[in-house]
Amino acid sequence: MKQVELSAAVRETRGNGPARRLRQAGQVPAVLYGPGAETKQLAVNIRDLEHAVQKGNIRRTIFSLTIQNGGSATKLTVIKELQTHPVTGQFLHVDFYEIDMNRKLRVMVPVVPKGKSKGEEFGGMLQIIEREIEVLCLPREIPENLELDVSELGMGAALHVKDIPLPSGVELPPGENYTVVTVVSPKAEAAPAAAAPAAGEEDAAGAEKPAEGEGEGAAK
Repeated sequence: MKQVELSAAVRETRGNGPARRLRQAGQVPAVLYGPGAETKQLAVNIRDLEHAVQKGNIRRTIFSLTIQNGGSATKLTVIKELQTHPVTGQFLHVDFYEIDMNRKLRVMVPVVPKGKSKGEEFGGMLQIIEREIEVLCLPREIPENLELDVSELGMGAALHVKDIPLPSGVELPPGENYTVVTVVSPKAEAAPAAAAPAAGEEDAAGAEKPAEGEGEGAAK
C-alpha cells in the first residue's frame, strides 16, 4: 500500500458559510478522527489534494498528514469519505481517519475475475454482482486487488465472497458470504422493459435527497 504526504491546517470555523468561503480561497474543509483521537477540524489545499488523488486509488492509500497549528504534527491516515459536487466534481469535504499500523481496519478491495467461464462458452453471460468487497487487514497488508478464477463456473452457477482466495493476513468480516459473480442465460439477462407511468402520475425514482452539512454533494 502506497503512502502519500499531505499537509493540512487546523480551522476554527464550522458550518456551510465558512466552508464555502474556504473553498473560494482554494481550501477544502476536512475533519480528522479515529479511535482514541481528538476530532480536529482541518483545511487542505485543493491543489495538493488533487495531486494526491491523481496518484491512484485513495481507498488504498495511506496519507501521512502533517497538521499545522503553530507547530506541526504528523498523523497516518486514510480517507474514509471524499465528497464531491455532483455536477462540477469540485471537492467539498474530506474525512480523514487516523490509523494504527498495528491495528486491522476495514477496507474495500477490487475483485478481478480471471478466465472465461464454462457457462460463457455455452452462450451464458458473466454477471459481476460485486466489484469490490470489504476485508480486514493491517494497513501495510492492504492488497491492490483480489483475483477470482471463474473458469469452472457453469450456467446458472455462482461464486461467493468466501470462494475468493485471500492473501496471508487478510480476512473477511465475520458471517459474510454474499454472491460476487454468476453466469446467467441470455433469456435471464433480457429483463422486460419497465412500464411507463400512467397519465397524471409522477415518477419520483430519480429524485435526489438534499445533501446535509458542509459536504453538500455526492461521495466519491
